[in-house]
Amino acid sequence: MKTLLLSQADVQSVIGMKDAVEICEKTFQGMGEGTVVNPTKVLLDLGETGNYPHYGGFFNAMPAYIGWLDLAGIKWVGGFMNPKRQQLGLPYINGMILLADPRLGMFLAVLDGAYITSLRTGAQTAVALKYLFPGKKKLRLGLYGAGGQGHTQTLAISQWFEIEEVTVYDVCGQAASRYARDMKDVVKGEIRIAQRPEEAADADAVICVTQATESFLKKEWVKPGTIVFPMGSHQECEEELLLAADHIVVDHVGQCSHRGALAKVIESGKMSIEAMDYTIGELAAGKQSMEDISGKRVICIPVGTGAMDVSVAGIAYFRARERGLGQEFEFANFGDC
Repeated sequence: MKTLLLSQADVQSVIGMKDAVEICEKTFQGMGEGTVVNPTKVLLDLGETGNYPHYGGFFNAMPAYIGWLDLAGIKWVGGFMNPKRQQLGLPYINGMILLADPRLGMFLAVLDGAYITSLRTGAQTAVALKYLFPGKKKLRLGLYGAGGQGHTQTLAISQWFEIEEVTVYDVCGQAASRYARDMKDVVKGEIRIAQRPEEAADADAVICVTQATESFLKKEWVKPGTIVFPMGSHQECEEELLLAADHIVVDHVGQCSHRGALAKVIESGKMSIEAMDYTIGELAAGKQSMEDISGKRVICIPVGTGAMDVSVAGIAYFRARERGLGQEFEFANFGDC
């Protein structure tokens, strides 16, 4: 059996953001129904935290089985901020996805994972918003971080919502200006560049996709009725904001207990896993329903699961195979199988 190799260009030709949002919704429903198997990701620290070895990066291994596709896979993805990588002009994120037939254990495909990672990270926010704001069609966004993920988050949310206004804040003013130019056809309303960070917190949904090394989003900035998505460096929300949340929504309870925005407050004993009172999967599957949050602060943390990557990669693989894309490679000789 030959394995199909798919480049980033191959994947981009068969999958777009609209596809990713729809695929992620089905996969969240599967997580809520129990037909998706998603172990917690495994971290290989290569100096991201300053420890040995000092390469300023990390890799995550993220396996999953997707019931609605009857497909298994794993993503191997990393982020590196070291000077050598920056000198070479390489992007922060680099990843590969490996797909397998779960019945025979045969490897079906190897795909670029960076593009899929970008798509599904935005898509999971859009899906969460659909169930956290049931029936809502228009949104005001506050955005911290105007880089690639800021763009992708906005594009994903625009698939299901009319964006009435975006207030964007970035420590690099040029990045915020570039975002405003790039997103003018995606955002129906006004794009405002915040001069002070607190300005971006006045929104229905506040999206944090930064590389901040210190927390900055304060409790007093966030009004009741706001949903906050801390998705970047995991240092974005001050502890007081996390502890004051009326509801905490996560994509994966086990994973969010030791990764992402809640890790430190749980490790310190200031919060328990019982504080995570909703999962996106249970909401999407109809197992839970979100009450009116107009007077409440909500923290939503889709820290990222392999299930989303594997499902998007799976649809890309099926479409690419139908269109004759990619290159087949025989890693091992299994006779006529």
